[in-house]
Amino acid sequence: MRRRTFLAALPAAAIASRALADSRSETPNRDRPDVHAGDRIDGATFASRSAAWGTHGAAATAHPLATLTAIEVLKAGGSAVDAAIAANAVLGYGEPISSGVGGDCFVMLWDPKLRKVVGLNGSGRSPRGLSLETQRARARNGLIGSYGAVSVSVPGAVDAWWSLHGRYGKLPWRELFQPAIRLAEEGAPVVQNVAYYVERSQQVFARPGAGIEETDNFKAIWAPDGRTPREGEVFRNPQLAHTYRLIAEGGGRAFYEGEIAEQIERYFKRIGGWMTKADLAAHHSEWVQPVTSSYRGVDVWALPPNSQGVVTLQLLNIMEQFDIKGMGFETAQTLHTEVEAKRLAFEDRARYYADPAFYRQPTEWLISKDYAAQRARLIRPDRILMPVYPGQAPAHGDTTYFCTADADGMMVSIIQSNYRGMGSGLMPDGLGFMFQDRGELFALQDGHPNIYAPGKRPFQTIIPGFATRGGEPWLAFGVMGGDMQPQGQAQVLSNMVDHGLAVQEAGDAPRWHHEGGHEPTGEAQDPLGVLRLETGVPERTKAALAALGWKLGPTDGGFGGYECIQRWPGRYAAATEMRKDGTALGY
Repeated sequence: MRRRTFLAALPAAAIASRALADSRSETPNRDRPDVHAGDRIDGATFASRSAAWGTHGAAATAHPLATLTAIEVLKAGGSAVDAAIAANAVLGYGEPISSGVGGDCFVMLWDPKLRKVVGLNGSGRSPRGLSLETQRARARNGLIGSYGAVSVSVPGAVDAWWSLHGRYGKLPWRELFQPAIRLAEEGAPVVQNVAYYVERSQQVFARPGAGIEETDNFKAIWAPDGRTPREGEVFRNPQLAHTYRLIAEGGGRAFYEGEIAEQIERYFKRIGGWMTKADLAAHHSEWVQPVTSSYRGVDVWALPPNSQGVVTLQLLNIMEQFDIKGMGFETAQTLHTEVEAKRLAFEDRARYYADPAFYRQPTEWLISKDYAAQRARLIRPDRILMPVYPGQAPAHGDTTYFCTADADGMMVSIIQSNYRGMGSGLMPDGLGFMFQDRGELFALQDGHPNIYAPGKRPFQTIIPGFATRGGEPWLAFGVMGGDMQPQGQAQVLSNMVDHGLAVQEAGDAPRWHHEGGHEPTGEAQDPLGVLRLETGVPERTKAALAALGWKLGPTDGGFGGYECIQRWPGRYAAATEMRKDGTALGY
């Protein structure tokens, strides 16, 4: 108040003159640490915008053109599933750093006729001709390589779309791909995050010793003149348009049994890889029953393994043992407690998560309230738990998340990924997409539940989120980004349930990201790890966490990307966030 009164007493010309002098004395720099977001007249001061509302439907994706496509499909009479498929095809063109037909797909949705949450596992298996012995012979420091043919598993996305459409589609299959085909042929300006990460991918793929059998196909599509497109430059991908046409006309199985599959097999034979037509033809998505646990009256849902979805439930169950609301929003005590809960849950993730066809995970025990109370007793408010071990079971990187909702009450929570960055670095001849490198996430140690085997699904980081209240759908939500996903999901839910934040504010709030501990690959990292805090976390909180002994790392942009649709009586609220290029719309 004193500052405002003082300025009001100065002549306007004097204020203008001083401001001009100050601005001229400094070099323009968009990364100035003392410049923060502008002031909002209503809602949380840190929020980037308000939620988008609609009565007939809504969509939230990481790319404006994908969101617009989803809304247009809904307006044309399509279901939320139709809108999700069409949006995903557009994302495969416009956001290839995170998604595409070369990756996997997981889904949870609210079925308004059955009045329940339904799950779909659209993850692929390892090539049957690639043995454990070969993987070990080509391993680096005991781990499967991050790039190249050793990291490629069967892409599951297209069959997931096909399965979803067969059960819930309203519009003809071929119509869902027309927006993506048109964009891929005519081109569209590249958005900011995509331009940044494609350039980084080019640097990684060109690195000596990257282990990629060929990169000419990547260069031909993304760097024909020696550089990747900059933000705002128009990018075209006619090869991907051709692939989409084959899928649109031939159905979802055309990817696995027709011309595309034959081209994929020829490609891997040419570069010395292992994927075959038989591997592709054997792939089918699996309808699964989601598992659930409550968090202060909210039922939170997750997909079972090989997904890491159960981690979110474990995290929340441990957090529920503490008065998070009473500890305060963005305080050191709240973040300390949440990070310790994460460390405990992630040790179990490293020990017990794997393909259920090869290993029976003790899911009911992991998400039980009794086990959560047992683990919570290990957390101390005044010190960091060391060492951290998984519980003793009873005997017996990059991703895109998006969501859609329609007038019938269907809400789709869907996540799709190439895994690390753009994927393996391998693009099949003439098809315009990149294969995922999800196979990197197998372990190679004997006796490990997630040990590599031919025809096995690797541990999966991608997890859609869903929450219900009183038996009614409440949130279709997700936070993309590798191991950040369960950490981010738990933070968003706590922001809404414990701290009363609205759907947009809950995603815009500053986050923490903890790295360290054991991994499902068998890799052992620093048990204390590194705790990264976004710039918006209060300085007093950072100082108190450092005093407790947390090793604070610099902010690195690895805090995920949030999209959400919230159901209200007769309407939807849709949210996205400032960390991505996306847009949320309702109508």
